[in-house]
Amino acid sequence: MMGSGAMAGMMGGAMAVATLTPTLGSTVRGVVMFHQMDGHLMVHAKLSGLAPNTEHGFHVHETGSCASADGASAGGHFNPGSQPHGPQDHAHHAGDLPSLKADAQGAVDQKFVLNGPTLGAGAASLLGRSVIVHAQPDDYTTQPSGNSGERVACGVIAAF
Repeated sequence: MMGSGAMAGMMGGAMAVATLTPTLGSTVRGVVMFHQMDGHLMVHAKLSGLAPNTEHGFHVHETGSCASADGASAGGHFNPGSQPHGPQDHAHHAGDLPSLKADAQGAVDQKFVLNGPTLGAGAASLLGRSVIVHAQPDDYTTQPSGNSGERVACGVIAAF
């Protein structure tokens, strides 16, 4: 069996994972995988326990803690560049991610690419931060959080 460092080397870049656990009263759980490659950060989110055919705000938050029952310990959105909240094709927080869309079974299996955030050292690194899934869709307009409602799942991003 090879170590994670050897595996990351074979895959061509740094890797990280966040295991999402439900907040109090939620059943949402899953995993979010991050793979840095060719100057981009590839993200793969696999979740279950969402209401069927719903959309959910999805963000990286500044603090790597899911200790509180409501996910508040994760702090606000990760925003090292002091940008407004917004969609990927406009000015946005480094932690603003595309919304998650649950299928008819309440599951998500979604992949997307981010430009800017990294898994390396420095201000743009997502390592040690938290990923939050929200109860409602992100409107990408309301400041500073997109009016996405309660936090229904939380996971800390750790190097893999």
